[in-house]
Formats: sequence, structure tokens, C-alpha cells
Amino acid sequence: MSNPSWQPWQSGQGDPQRAQDVPQPWRKDSPQRGPGVPHFGPVAVPPAHHGFGQPWQQPSAAHSMLASHADRERAVDVLRAGYGEGRLEKGEFDRRVARAYAARTVGELALLVADLPQGPVPVNHAAPHVPATFLPVPPPTNGKAVGSMVCGILTFFTAGLTGLPAVILGHSARSEMLRTGERGEGLALTGLVLGWLSVAGWALIITILIAAALASA
Repeated sequence: MSNPSWQPWQSGQGDPQRAQDVPQPWRKDSPQRGPGVPHFGPVAVPPAHHGFGQPWQQPSAAHSMLASHADRERAVDVLRAGYGEGRLEKGEFDRRVARAYAARTVGELALLVADLPQGPVPVNHAAPHVPATFLPVPPPTNGKAVGSMVCGILTFFTAGLTGLPAVILGHSARSEMLRTGERGEGLALTGLVLGWLSVAGWALIITILIAAALASA
């Protein structure tokens, strides 16, 4: 008894007719190829797309859309802003503008302005920290202004006896501060107000005493 020239494990080798009848799981048209069975047939390699990224990076639908005149003008406006800010040299700016007007797709325009800010750049308004060593030295406080305020406060404890010194020191301190640029304007004004109130109070008391003395005479 002779063995057949074709065996079931030979997948149709030696018998082309039977090879067509044997289902192949890896063939796309095989009835045994289910949704989870990969296809090991030849893989179609997409052609290289020149002018956008790398050959294996397919452009999106937005980038492959044809550019309009408004799209080109917007890209040129971004280029003009970058040139005005000093981000582009004159030669590079002219080349990019020429390419922008000759661009066919939105993707080409996006490549021309990809390294430029396409809107207002946020500005940090916070003042930088400066070490105290480099800060200007503030002017000193006038000593007479301090003395005027102290004398004005003491009028409450001395029955107004320090009111006149407060007035004298206050006026003298204001004159010196205008000349030297020293601080202490508020201190001098406080001493002057309290001093003049004390002087006015003593003047009122003396006037009343004089009037009483004349009336009793």
C-alpha cells in the first residue's frame, strides 16, 4: 500500500489542489480567522510624507487642510510680531514670509510659527527680590521732630508746661527736614498740634485769671 504524496500536516505541500482547500488562519480571507487572530500577511508601508514631520508621523486632518488667505495672513502677523520683538533676523523673517504666502496647507503654516509666541506673552509684574545690601539707605529721622512729639505727649502729664518746647522743636524740625531731606514730618506735626493746644489752654487760663482780677478790683 503506497502512502499518499500529501499528508495533513504538510499544509498542502506537494498537492496544490489540496493546498487551496486547507484553511490558513493567517490568511485574511480564511474563514477561521477570527477578530482576535492577527494577520501575518504582507504589511503595507505608507509612503513618506515629505514636508511634515517624519515619514512615520501621519499629519492630522487639521494640518492637512488647505490654507486660506486668512490663515496665511494670521501666520504672517505672528512672524511680524516675532520680528518686531527681535526674535527673528531680517533674512529669516523674509524667507518665512515668502514661505507663508506660498504654503498650501495649515500644517506648513504651523511649522513656520511653531517657535514663536502666538499671543501676548505674560509679563511677571512682581518686583524681583533685591538684597538689603543693594537697597538705598533711607534718610534718618530728625531728632528735633522726635523731641517735639515727646514734649507734646508730656503736656498731659506736666499740665501743659512742655507745650512751648514742643512748638519750638516742631517748627525747627520742619525747617531742617526741608533742607536735609530727613524723615519725621508726622512726628513734628503731632508735637506742634499738642504743643499749640497746650499753649492755647494756658493762654485761656491766664486770660480768665486776668479778667477775674480786674473784675474784683
